[in-house]
Amino acid sequence: MIEIAPSILSADFARLAEDANEAVRGGATLLHVDVMDGHFVPNITIGPPVVASLRKAVDVPLDCHLMIENPDDYIPAFADAGANWISVHQEVCRHLNRTLNLIRSHGMQVGVVLNPATPVQTLGEVLDLVDYILVMSVNPGFGGQKFIPGALEKVRKLATMRAAKGLNYRIEIDGGVDLATIGPAVRAGVEIFVAGSYVFGHGDPARKVEGLLKAAQEATLLRA
Repeated sequence: MIEIAPSILSADFARLAEDANEAVRGGATLLHVDVMDGHFVPNITIGPPVVASLRKAVDVPLDCHLMIENPDDYIPAFADAGANWISVHQEVCRHLNRTLNLIRSHGMQVGVVLNPATPVQTLGEVLDLVDYILVMSVNPGFGGQKFIPGALEKVRKLATMRAAKGLNYRIEIDGGVDLATIGPAVRAGVEIFVAGSYVFGHGDPARKVEGLLKAAQEATLLRA
């Protein structure tokens, strides 16, 4: 199943609920929430209070991507705020196994994220603990960056590893997703697409999501 997860990082925060619901009206089945602390990545965004407010305004799962140091300290707060999915970076978790189990203990979907320079092999010992893997196709920190093509080889490797181990984690991608990049990503094996500036940067978010879904579905037919 192909899903579009618009990133609220690129939405108008003065009308966040309206923008989010417009994207959902167009077919978005998740909302991606980029949480940045100014340490792990060079930007500061939002915390649990915004997640709690958004939770009251939308009916789809909230996919919270923690680009922060010491995520274990904040996972319970995001769970209490209404996060449904939480992903943490392999690069920042000293005890990744423990952190992933902490997310699971709060009843949320468990994800792990790989930056562009991080090999997929670093996840070999935790693949059975995750529901999804988020491949960064830009260096995290800011929206509107150009898609890094090498990310697709990582997606293909993750799909191969999944089949070889008999696992069922899903593959998500984040960065530079638009009408030009979504087709190749679908054919590589991506199932969940985070799109921020393309959806919210200009024009009607609902139409943008509809267009991405249509392009993804066409690519799925070609893959078959």
